[in-house]
Amino acid sequence: MIESKINKELERKIDLYVNGRLDAEQTDELWAELIQDEYYMDYMKSVANLKAVIDRKQSAKPSSKVYSFRKVAQYSAAAAVILIASVIGVLNLNTNGDFSVSPIAQIGLDVVRDAEGVSATVTSDIIRRAIRMATDGEVQEAISLLEAELEETTDPQLKAEIALSLGSIQYNTGNYISSIENFEIVTAQENIDVLTLEKGYWFLGNTYFQLDRLEEAEQAFKNAYELNGAYSRVAKTYVDALENVR
Repeated sequence: MIESKINKELERKIDLYVNGRLDAEQTDELWAELIQDEYYMDYMKSVANLKAVIDRKQSAKPSSKVYSFRKVAQYSAAAAVILIASVIGVLNLNTNGDFSVSPIAQIGLDVVRDAEGVSATVTSDIIRRAIRMATDGEVQEAISLLEAELEETTDPQLKAEIALSLGSIQYNTGNYISSIENFEIVTAQENIDVLTLEKGYWFLGNTYFQLDRLEEAEQAFKNAYELNGAYSRVAKTYVDALENVR
């Protein structure tokens, strides 16, 4: 007997999440289920991409740049899936089942869950302070704080984390040249944890992509893929797409 993968309750939760109708606790519970179920993780991505296509067709706002490859249709991700896009990029599905890719519109800062508004996974007080400042609109102050701390820090892991946060804030303001410099600081550090290094390459690739520096973007995505971690799968999708440009 073939085991059915259908889980109507989980599908209902995914639909509520994509439409912004789950609170923080419900979202935590959903992600706890999804990280153990690859089938429904992929299902959620498909639902989110479909919603992005529908929202895009209904909106007159200009879209983010989207690169199409071969006969792939051009669509941009909607704001409703920005939390997903900040992790997996923008994978756009057309009616023929083909994909196009575009650089992520925004990099999600760790602004979740706790009373301070910053993820508990962020252990540096300076980074936590900078994230709060950036999300409160004090972007330049946050940048200046992180730049000063980056100059003083000698610990490789902390240096990478500061540079990652700094580059992310700069990316979100469209200052891609400066963000490249900081993401390269991340990838230049030795003996740092793999996830931090993966993020450095993944965000570096997206930044090059924003600047149409496609060969450099492809190499950064390859580096993320070769680490064989959390970003490997989506990085491979981008590598394959960019290879088709040449």
